[in-house]
Amino acid sequence: MSTGLIIAIVIVAAVVVVAALLAVRARGSGPQGLKQRFGPEYERTVAQHGGDTKAAEQELAERVQRHGGLHERELEPAERERYEARWTTAQEHFVDSPRESVAEIDLLLAELAADRGFPAGTDYEDQVAALSVHHADHVDGYRRVHRAVQAPVGGSPQSQAGTEEMRTAMIEARSLFVDLVSPSSHEHGRHRAGVGADTGGHLPWSADQTRPKES
Repeated sequence: MSTGLIIAIVIVAAVVVVAALLAVRARGSGPQGLKQRFGPEYERTVAQHGGDTKAAEQELAERVQRHGGLHERELEPAERERYEARWTTAQEHFVDSPRESVAEIDLLLAELAADRGFPAGTDYEDQVAALSVHHADHVDGYRRVHRAVQAPVGGSPQSQAGTEEMRTAMIEARSLFVDLVSPSSHEHGRHRAGVGADTGGHLPWSADQTRPKES
């Protein structure tokens, strides 16, 4: 086989591979692909754009283009344990100091996401956009926590986050926390043997734990 023929075969093979990759990317960024990838985040973005699906899909496609190639860094066991301990402490303090507890959860999620390889929490919007690409089902809990923390303390009653709202935000944010603190699928066998999936690792949770105890 001549050198020219070999080169031609290699070029054709490369073109086929590139075309296949482009086709996969196109399917993932098309309307149906975006719906499947983002789930409830797709509907939330459409609503945010006043029902304009094209504008929403353009935004979501841009998020995928910007953050789709992000690879999450595995946490070391000691790091995982520190984050779990911080969450547990914030959860235990909620009854006496709900606003401070939710503020700690907001900070914790920002730092945890950054440690996993997402944009730093100092750029909240960019961090949430990246999280929505890889954890679309649970990112809105982080938003709710952040909104509760940002609500003015001395503002009108309508603008303040109530205790029940903060409790709900904290409960919803836990799903993202479990996603981020848990090992990836290939790590589960080593780090989660014997740990029930329903408990989210070492973090048993009940909404009643954030409610005042009756005397």
